[in-house]
Amino acid sequence: MAASSDIRPDQLAGHSAGLLQDIIDSLADGVIVADAQGRFVQFNPAAEQILGLGPLGVSLADWSQSYGCFRDDMVTPFPSDELPLARAIKGETVRACPLFIRNERVPDGVWLSVSASPVREAGTVVGGVAVLRDETAKRRELAHIGMLSAVVEQTADTVVVTDREGLIEYVNPAVEKTTGFSARELIGKTPRVFRSGEHDNAFYDDLWTTLSEGRVFRGTLVNRKKNGTLFYSEQTIAPVRDGAGTIVHFVSVGKDITDRRKAAESESRHLLARTVQQRLFPAAPPPGCGFELGGAVYTADKTGGDYFDYLSLSNLTTGVVVGDVSGHAFDSALVMTQTRAYLRSIAQADTDPGAILTRVNSVLTSDIPDSQFVTLVLACLHAPSNTMQYVSAGHPTGYVLDDTGKVRCELPSTGLPLGIFPDTVYATANVQTLSEGDLVVFFTDGVMETENRDGVPFGAERALDVIRKHRHESAAKLVHRVYRAVRDFAGRRAVDDDITMVVCRVNPHAETMR
Repeated sequence: MAASSDIRPDQLAGHSAGLLQDIIDSLADGVIVADAQGRFVQFNPAAEQILGLGPLGVSLADWSQSYGCFRDDMVTPFPSDELPLARAIKGETVRACPLFIRNERVPDGVWLSVSASPVREAGTVVGGVAVLRDETAKRRELAHIGMLSAVVEQTADTVVVTDREGLIEYVNPAVEKTTGFSARELIGKTPRVFRSGEHDNAFYDDLWTTLSEGRVFRGTLVNRKKNGTLFYSEQTIAPVRDGAGTIVHFVSVGKDITDRRKAAESESRHLLARTVQQRLFPAAPPPGCGFELGGAVYTADKTGGDYFDYLSLSNLTTGVVVGDVSGHAFDSALVMTQTRAYLRSIAQADTDPGAILTRVNSVLTSDIPDSQFVTLVLACLHAPSNTMQYVSAGHPTGYVLDDTGKVRCELPSTGLPLGIFPDTVYATANVQTLSEGDLVVFFTDGVMETENRDGVPFGAERALDVIRKHRHESAAKLVHRVYRAVRDFAGRRAVDDDITMVVCRVNPHAETMR
């Protein structure tokens, strides 16, 4: 104590002042002190680092321009006389005034929160002190959080946040859009409200065990909407930990994949149907039929309603079938398969085309939807006599061309399409004797009705012109020639109907089989 009594008052004051200066210089916040005339009398290192500039010998009126002071919009200059320190010199206390600084030393800019107070001596304002707090990192973090919040709010995926006990604390707008439950109906409840009953308790036990152990769950859940409708949700549920590593929340992000799943299932069914359907088309004419036959189906969809077939009938007779079920999708393919099965079965017991179609129509009418029907032509060709009988149930006209390409006769429809009236009777039509080299041609309406970009249909005559031009090629090549001509005619316009065609050459010479 004796030693301390030797310290003079002026030494003690000097020691305190030095300590105060050290404290100010060590602060992380910037501290600036100015006298009543706006001259800087204190400018700590933190202030210089934050502003990029130290004390400048400029007047108060030039503060804003010299240091690059802007308002919240980062564009409008901050008037010098409205700066917090300038207001403090006038005797005003300012709390947490936002200020943006950008100058050549801090080109990216910094966000500040500035508080300022007047300095008084004997009640008179002799200056002011301002404290600058750098809030750039905080601002950027808030902006980042705001961006994430906007993303979560606007995403089409459902986002559900629960506490560690599974109680819902937050849902984004997509949840209501997807499930029909509002946020008010869900907050404070558990995700059990979405349970569909499609998963057993063991499934949910495993899910909860995964999350409790801090692992992420990924899987597809069948959930239930408020109206009871089930939907498939591709779900990712992740635990959220605090700074100490303790799980405090669970975040579930879900994507409604019901439409995608249905599309995949439909695609799978179509591919299966297409595989089955393609196997039903004849790979080759019946052996020893006495005619050169070529046929093909070009479907507009993955599956189609068109088909063709060759039948080995009794008495050296070959049946040629070309059919078209209304529509060209999956249901049409099923009706086509039924029609083919009935036709093949009934043709085993009868060779008269009219009688065969009469019986096919009788059984088919009760099996297909009221909105569907089948146009079909059945031609029975007898090789030894070069004769042909046919029946056409509402099918487009067929043609017989001689070996010069001239139309010898047309083969028009002889009755109503199949599947409309069960008691319809179909009569057989006889065709004049065929000659060597004649071509018998049958199309479906996809050939005639395909349009170009101007809406002009391809028409039967264009198809016959292609056949005339290439009539010495094989029947199979003629079929493909017509198909390519139709596609070229359509150009970029989509072909929206199946294209099917059969060509039969009567007793062809060997040299024409190219």
